[in-house]
Amino acid sequence: MKQLDPGSEAARDLASGRFVIRTMDVSDMRRVPIPWMRDAGWNPGLQDAETFLMADAEGFLIGELEGRPIACVSGVRYDDTFGFMGCYIVDPEFRGRGYGMAVHEAARRHLQGCVQGGDGVLENVSKYERIGRVFAYRNARYEGVRRPGLERSSGVVGVGEVSWDAILRLDRECFPAPRERFLRAWVSQPDAMALAIPDPEDQGRVLGYGVIRACFRGWKIGPLFARNATVAEALFQSLLAGVPDGEPYWLDVAEPNGDGLALARRHDLKEVFATARMYTGPAPRLRLDCVYGVTTFELG
Repeated sequence: MKQLDPGSEAARDLASGRFVIRTMDVSDMRRVPIPWMRDAGWNPGLQDAETFLMADAEGFLIGELEGRPIACVSGVRYDDTFGFMGCYIVDPEFRGRGYGMAVHEAARRHLQGCVQGGDGVLENVSKYERIGRVFAYRNARYEGVRRPGLERSSGVVGVGEVSWDAILRLDRECFPAPRERFLRAWVSQPDAMALAIPDPEDQGRVLGYGVIRACFRGWKIGPLFARNATVAEALFQSLLAGVPDGEPYWLDVAEPNGDGLALARRHDLKEVFATARMYTGPAPRLRLDCVYGVTTFELG
């Protein structure tokens, strides 16, 4: 596995104390990774600084050279079996000198003992393989524009109107680890809407749920977890019904879900980006047929 070169500039600066890696708080998140992600075209959500930290307050790291932020990464430890890496950005002026590898190693240490997941750009798959990740499948980002005439579908209600335990059970089928604290923040964040469809035959079960949140530009849908294509369609249209006409929006589809790809085609969405979902260790066993929309590329 590729590691930080002990002779690199970053290694020397770590040893001397010129380069410091530390955890970020909300103010750091607002000041560094969120603007960097915005400027890089990642289009984060308006509340991501606050909600991301709910996943793991110790999992967001910044690298500072004599006090100047030059690198950041997240290594969110959901439990003792699974973690997810993202938010990895290095100031272009300092790339190729080991600083990125240094923060990446610090995040991997935080996730020690866990299967580590990540979504990376397709052209960097070989680089990720050198740090021990194995390709699992593609996630594709689709872009659309909110068309007029959409209304909330019959049977769709707010997440607060269904059993919270039912939401957690469906989420656990679609995600590799429990994440209740994060989900509570995610579904209740400002500038967002969270909807669900209860099972009419079992009020302790949900057929699907989804969230749409405001971003610096437009809106993102995620997660969109549904037990069948009809439920996914109803949630998709209902989430968009709460968005103004003409607004752009994005949906990240796990490509093993053929019905998810069909939903994107049916609504004339255009693929604009794709990532490689990769894991260190065995890929978690998930209901990918229920994953019509990934929560975020940064957190899994």
